[in-house]
Amino acid sequence: MAGIADFLDSLIGGFDLICYALAIGSLFWGLFLLRPWLEQDKFNAVLLDKTIALFYKGGFLLAAAQIFKIILKIILMSSVLNRSPFPEFADTTQFIGGIIRTVLALVLSAYVYLVLRQHPYSKQHWFTAGMVALPMIISGAWLVHGAGRFENQYFLMTFTVLHQLAAAAWIGGVFQLVSLWLLTEKQRVAADNWSLLLGRFSRFGIISVVAILFSGVLMTLQYIDTWNGLVGTGYGNLLLVKIVLMGLALGFAYLNKSAVIDYKLSGNAFALNNRVPYYIEAETFVLITLLFTAASLASQPPAIDIPHLTAGWLEVLNTFHPQIPQTSSPTHSALIAGEAGRVAIIDQIPSIAATEWSNYNHNIAGIFLTTMSFFAMLSYMKLAETNKYLGLSKYWPVGFFCLGIFLFFRSDAETWPLGPIGFWESTFNNGEVLQHRIATLLVFVLGVIELTARVSKTSHEKLSLVFPVLAAFGGLMLLTHSHVGFQPKSAFLIQVGHTTMGVFSLVLACGRWLELKLDKPGKSIAGFISVAALFQIGIILMFYREPLY
Repeated sequence: MAGIADFLDSLIGGFDLICYALAIGSLFWGLFLLRPWLEQDKFNAVLLDKTIALFYKGGFLLAAAQIFKIILKIILMSSVLNRSPFPEFADTTQFIGGIIRTVLALVLSAYVYLVLRQHPYSKQHWFTAGMVALPMIISGAWLVHGAGRFENQYFLMTFTVLHQLAAAAWIGGVFQLVSLWLLTEKQRVAADNWSLLLGRFSRFGIISVVAILFSGVLMTLQYIDTWNGLVGTGYGNLLLVKIVLMGLALGFAYLNKSAVIDYKLSGNAFALNNRVPYYIEAETFVLITLLFTAASLASQPPAIDIPHLTAGWLEVLNTFHPQIPQTSSPTHSALIAGEAGRVAIIDQIPSIAATEWSNYNHNIAGIFLTTMSFFAMLSYMKLAETNKYLGLSKYWPVGFFCLGIFLFFRSDAETWPLGPIGFWESTFNNGEVLQHRIATLLVFVLGVIELTARVSKTSHEKLSLVFPVLAAFGGLMLLTHSHVGFQPKSAFLIQVGHTTMGVFSLVLACGRWLELKLDKPGKSIAGFISVAALFQIGIILMFYREPLY
């Protein structure tokens, strides 16, 4: 159970932020975009009911996430300490702050469900909901990095809350846009609501993004004091990932805003109705991953606290240095022989066999992916439509089955089927092994789904959409898997490659999603970008080398 608790602990933080964005974003959506007390004739009860439903559901789920986080911490501490963490844990800021936020989230959700839901056009009740939400928003200040600092504690707590608030306003608003489009598509709300609220959200989103950047820069200057701290620590690495994801999300936001402007100037709603909804769906993938990355970042010690564990930028670049893939593996007996020294707590001895075993696994996986994605890219060329040999390139997802078989036997050599540790014991007591098992299963499922979608002549539209969802989940796992903490630089240098692959996995997911949704030429462009991202993941794996120190 400790392995499952450890794995879930790395995910529940992101889920907590999603619930917070859903609740607070819905509040801002109602207060500043809908303003139903002023425009009762524009927005029908269906739209308001859906907005308010997302509001209270987000609040109730936030309370549940807070309780679940506390329970997971109790399980993990009990596993490590071999005893109950109480009464000591009950006196910690994490426990007290978590309980307080749970209660405040429940109070907010109850008010929205019992009162605001009955009076959706009331200005008084909307503003009262805002006042009830305020203590819950402030309570988050005691659950962040800044609460544990000795310097500039209140400054950091304040700006972290502002940062989270601005992010929730933007991301929660995007969730509302997705909901609005689904209602519009089903003709449950007036069609002109879509263009009206898109225009309003464009302006609102700009303000939110400015607030995110302003507060983020101020906090970064407090937590990172050198360039090496930005590129050479787990905290800095995940911050850079956040910046990249923010850039991707803003790129989609720019496309949306451009379509709104074009509609206002020309009256042509084609892009507004046939492209923007799918850009927003892809943007949602990015923003959800961004929230999980932010949660993973919160588990890392600030770079300013670990100058002795900071890697230089040349060391980081060297992890991506092209080199000949390792195509020979040490024997399984040699690997097992060095395990005791490698995992020892005292007098730890690095295992060359374990390093070479890992390098071989990654390099061979990289060869699989680069070969698959090369044929995938060929399938997008015009010649593939007329040349029967190039036409066979559409069968490239078969490579996923081969990769899955390889990973099944090689990913965790100390466990079943090669090692002495049983399948269930290793799966449920080691978070890393559990994630590897899930990743292996994902590879098989991806192969089945993508091969069916690309080869079958019958329509499998809904089944096809599973592939980008699973690819996004795979990228999310790579990002939440990064918890190097106070471990040596070697652990961080391994993390860098994994987080980079996580970003490309997200690009793969977004590209494939848009390929399935858009019209030409955007469809073909998105599809090629998707498999090109897969190719880049393969390159990273093919050149992978674990540090020997």
